[in-house]
Amino acid sequence: MLNAAIIGMGRWGQTLVNSVQGRNGAGIRFVAGATRSPDKARAYAAEKGIALLDSYEAVLARPDVQAVALATPHAQHAEQVIAAAAVGKHVFVEKPFTLTKASAEAAVDACGRAGVVLALGHNRRFLPAVAEMKAMLAAGRLGTLLHVEGQFSGPGGFDYKPGGWRADRAESPLGGMGGMGIHMVDMIIHLAGRFQDVRVLSHARVLPTIDDTTAMLARLTSGATVTFASLAASPRFWRVALFGTEGILELRGHEQLFFRARQGGEEWVRDFPPTDIEAAELEAFAAAVAGGPAYPLPVDEAIHGVSVFETMIQAATAGSAYAVPG
Repeated sequence: MLNAAIIGMGRWGQTLVNSVQGRNGAGIRFVAGATRSPDKARAYAAEKGIALLDSYEAVLARPDVQAVALATPHAQHAEQVIAAAAVGKHVFVEKPFTLTKASAEAAVDACGRAGVVLALGHNRRFLPAVAEMKAMLAAGRLGTLLHVEGQFSGPGGFDYKPGGWRADRAESPLGGMGGMGIHMVDMIIHLAGRFQDVRVLSHARVLPTIDDTTAMLARLTSGATVTFASLAASPRFWRVALFGTEGILELRGHEQLFFRARQGGEEWVRDFPPTDIEAAELEAFAAAVAGGPAYPLPVDEAIHGVSVFETMIQAATAGSAYAVPG
């Protein structure tokens, strides 16, 4: 059993704890924690049997803590990962991994030198429907991949109040990208490969804090093109579609997969069972620490995802538009 500490005990930190705490076979349990607002978490920590400590440094000093799970502000991740690696603690870190490619590389290097497992919380990789998409693409069912469409949006921006860390543009560049859109970037990398270049439009139409509308046009190293959007002020929505010369494959939400072949009339919709993807990612982390299969998100892909995010920020800032004559 892997003894872990949860760092950051707000809504998402508690979601991670709830997914595995007290579950037989999870391979991980949370024994300690720290958070910026300990009074808000005190009752929850007591309920879950978590020793609430007054600092991250205090957590790292505990010999019974073998690993940390970071559900903290984005800009803190790299420094916290490096500090954990320095004292031999394994690390599970929420997305986005870091905000710059250089800091992601430094964090990966620190964990590599320390010999600790580093796992990144892109939980959609654990969806059975995604495994089916990857298998069908690899088997040639779609032919040559021409284009990818992605959309991950939700209403979270309405809850971001001035003064909260998620409402800080330095912590949430490109609005919904940090909380939502970065998952779709990872999904595209996972399914279709690396990005070659990006073009980005991002602005706030209705929110007073962060951008609520972010859209990207990109090209992958394979030559396939990508269109993608992440909205921080809309109903919740997830969709990823692959368009090939021989078929179209679309994931609608997390559990429904649609396929249409170019020839032969084959067309179907397949429903997959709901999956606790938070539990799945933490169980995979614990298994990797125990010497089992490697965590199914290679660190080079984690770094590349950060590089895409950083490049998107730069592209949005630089801007490139051509006026359409009236």
